[in-house]
Amino acid sequence: MNSSKRYTEEFKIEAIKQVTERGYSDADVAERLGTTTHSLYAWLKRYGEQSPQQANKASSSSLRSHLL
Repeated sequence: MNSSKRYTEEFKIEAIKQVTERGYSDADVAERLGTTTHSLYAWLKRYGEQSPQQANKASSSSLRSHLL
């Protein structure tokens, strides 16, 4: 029997939104939802969302390259 849980696409997207839009840490979201941070990272990658830290880093990088 497979012990891994299957989550709906809607569940995954809502989990991602808790990190990207509501500002909760990935560890907190994973713990509350009974999943792992590894799963959250995979969902972020799959659905193309960026964490606030990644978005800030990308913006800074883009701005820096534009100014140089």
